[in-house]
Amino acid sequence: MYSHAVTATIRQFAPRPAFHATRILGQLRERLRYLHYSQRTEESYTYWVRFFIRFHGLRHPREMGKPEVEAFLTMLSNERHVSVSTHRQALSALLFLYKEVLDEDLPWLAEIGRPAPKKRIPSVLSALEVERILCFIDGESGLLARLLYGTGMRLTEGLRLRVKDVDFARRVIVVREGKGGKDRVVMLPRSLEAPLREQLKHARSCWEADRAAQRAGVTVPFALDAKYPRAGETWAWFWVFPSATHSTDSRTGIERRHHAFEDRLARALRKAVALSGIEKPVSPHTLRHSFATHLLQAGTDIRTVQELLGHSDVSTTMIYTHVLRAAAPGLVSPLDQLNAAAATR
Repeated sequence: MYSHAVTATIRQFAPRPAFHATRILGQLRERLRYLHYSQRTEESYTYWVRFFIRFHGLRHPREMGKPEVEAFLTMLSNERHVSVSTHRQALSALLFLYKEVLDEDLPWLAEIGRPAPKKRIPSVLSALEVERILCFIDGESGLLARLLYGTGMRLTEGLRLRVKDVDFARRVIVVREGKGGKDRVVMLPRSLEAPLREQLKHARSCWEADRAAQRAGVTVPFALDAKYPRAGETWAWFWVFPSATHSTDSRTGIERRHHAFEDRLARALRKAVALSGIEKPVSPHTLRHSFATHLLQAGTDIRTVQELLGHSDVSTTMIYTHVLRAAAPGLVSPLDQLNAAAATR
């Protein structure tokens, strides 16, 4: 996905193309794809617009306005008790619908309240807890978990890793099209070189099987398949973590091999956490939080951590310093000082 600045430029100067679809959800998908929004954003925006229309008895959005939008958002807050981030996502979907699909830039769109996001302290594991959890995850899921903790990548970034982006010679991994459409470079942990080479052997066997069966190649970004029609069939573009089965691409309708599914690691982590006896909420993203916190704890410059994580603003990275301050060496609770003084009397 392009960055917000690039997307805004496209939106401002590009002529609005005529829609091929006649239904509102089809037009929504066309506009999202024209502006190069990610598939995940497309799925979430489609969900919220469909929910909005059904909530108001299948009325067309052109027949509705500010009262209906506010009623829908009020229901989400008061009845569904959604989080601030979910509330903002639903509002963003409806604003996109009216501005970009229905071409209605009305004054009331700017008047709708957008709840301010709240800074949450992330759940972070200690190095010992990470070690205990990883002991109970093996195979491909274990390698992926170690990769996320060892590089700070997001789960989707790890799953979408291509063969060409793993550079053993320089010991780096190039993360392509991360959050905000940005590329970045992260370190390749030395301890994962051998396991990654073994994983590539497994991926190679999947790739060779697909080529022998003359199956469609993997999906490639943007219009690269039009410029290089056989790029998706090459080994360089193949997934490092391919799915064991084939599935139909929701956008093209072509059956092809995708990367491994996200739920696989989440299930393995839940099982490992239960076996380790750790009483903390742990998800694949917790490994990324722990990566950042442990680097800062080891004295790594916060700007370096910011670049490794791919944060646009250092203030986002600063959230991890809050975790460290409370456990800083030499920081003693007044209660402990009081008890220590009493013990010396």
